[in-house]
Amino acid sequence: MKRKIFALVALVSASLTMSCGEFLDVVPEGYPTQNGFFATDKDALDAIDAVYWGIARPTDAMWGRDLFWEQGAADDIVFTKSRDFNLESLNFNAEHSWISSAWNNLYTYMANAQWVIQSLLQKGENNLSAIEKRVLGEAYFMRAFYHFHVAYRHGTDKLGVPYEPWESFEGGWNNQIFKQQESVVKNYEMIVDDLKKAAERLPFFETYTQADYGRAHKAAAWALMVKVYAYWAFWDASKWEEIPALVDRIETEGHRDLLADCADPFKIANNYSQEYIFSVHSTGGSNPSGSEFTGVCLRNTGWGYYNGWGSIKPTHDLYEEYMKNPGDRRLQLNLVGYQPAINYFTYFGHENFRYTENGDNVLSGYSIAKYMEPFTYGNEVFKDGVLDAGATAASNPHISTNGDYPTTDLCLSLLRHAEMVLFKAEALVMTGKPGAAKELNRLTKRAGLGDLYTEGQVKMEDVMHERRCELAFEFTDRFMDLKRWSRLTNIADEYTTAAILGKRTRGHVPADASDPDTQCTVREIWPVGDGATRTWKESCLVFPYPSQEIVKAGGLWKQPN
Repeated sequence: MKRKIFALVALVSASLTMSCGEFLDVVPEGYPTQNGFFATDKDALDAIDAVYWGIARPTDAMWGRDLFWEQGAADDIVFTKSRDFNLESLNFNAEHSWISSAWNNLYTYMANAQWVIQSLLQKGENNLSAIEKRVLGEAYFMRAFYHFHVAYRHGTDKLGVPYEPWESFEGGWNNQIFKQQESVVKNYEMIVDDLKKAAERLPFFETYTQADYGRAHKAAAWALMVKVYAYWAFWDASKWEEIPALVDRIETEGHRDLLADCADPFKIANNYSQEYIFSVHSTGGSNPSGSEFTGVCLRNTGWGYYNGWGSIKPTHDLYEEYMKNPGDRRLQLNLVGYQPAINYFTYFGHENFRYTENGDNVLSGYSIAKYMEPFTYGNEVFKDGVLDAGATAASNPHISTNGDYPTTDLCLSLLRHAEMVLFKAEALVMTGKPGAAKELNRLTKRAGLGDLYTEGQVKMEDVMHERRCELAFEFTDRFMDLKRWSRLTNIADEYTTAAILGKRTRGHVPADASDPDTQCTVREIWPVGDGATRTWKESCLVFPYPSQEIVKAGGLWKQPN
């Protein structure tokens, strides 16, 4: 696979249609050339804004739904419609389109970031304007961001993923096939190096004006570094030592912190609050932009009021995880369903709306509630509490008027400070140091549970429980959590990868899906059929490379196994 400068053609064509926040509203002026494009600050801004397009373009790609399909292989969700059920069964292989699609997208935008970095370095960093220096930091961050999502999904300690920084080549441009790194540890080293360079050049978030919200900032570089170290620790446990001080720095210098209530980060008003670190900037209305995931999670047909897609539903197993500590407000934040405690919610201004499902292929008894706050606004669709057949979703200004692109004004979180708190707690437990209870209690107190944990008595199972409850349905990768925890010993069987992935997923299945007071039965809903099984295999630890990429590399790359 060759990544050349002419990848910029894709970069420019992407920027022609982007509209994901003010900083992405660029107007390309012709087709730039290698030698003449980076002449002004606007050139640099146009180039980096198109690199962000990899997380914000208006399709399923990547952070619309594509990466989240992988969570069907875990235990918190089931697919409700005809999708690639081989993924849920762990029977995926290199020919599956969702693997090749993610691979190609990540490498394309990584190459675009490479081009921005090398173009600015060729000018000489001492010759760069203040804007260009910041853009260089953004490019380092985005190159690391895309590289990381390839590395951890495809790399092992025995075989890394193909990557080389362009600036390491004579002349600064890579016209060759990337070297496949001998270990994913080498990839992580280069990712952390990029993030350190990014942090040196990026400003703090609070220095941005609203027009630049959504750009990478210093604390975002540190936060992604925390996540890299946590995943790196799967292969080298010494990396846990790097995390606590870095999380503290994110708080003290980066001014990131938790909001008061567990539901606060998922309110439109708090898109760029102190808990925000990095997200997909999204908008609804008549000019929608960003990630459609919020509409994807809404129940199929949106109870007749909106074109929700309902592609993904929670499992009864997740409901029971919350019920280990009754009163956990994260249950109401994350789930709606036939259970009494979560059967009522606000919808289009109508309070005490009752939950029902519809005729999906798989009924779980639940829908995802985490991203429903935008759908609580508006009331013109109702007359005397019933649907006004002449009304439209336009009465709610926070949701897309295009039901086929169901974005909302709620930005999709990719990194938030709650995950940093959890990584710090995990690092403290893994290194045998005190302080994990204090970190976990910060989350349980705002979830209505008070100080649930006692110092010196926190176990890894506690960290696993809190991570599952806090981060449900986020792009934090529950499936990867299960895989990286699979090597731990002396923990409850319910938290081992083999146990979770080897059993069938349960739902709270309604007898009459249209009746909110229906009788429900807890039973297995996936895998379906006598011959369907889901057995954990070591080969499932990472995803294979797309077969066509192996062919293009002329035998220079090997498949991980």
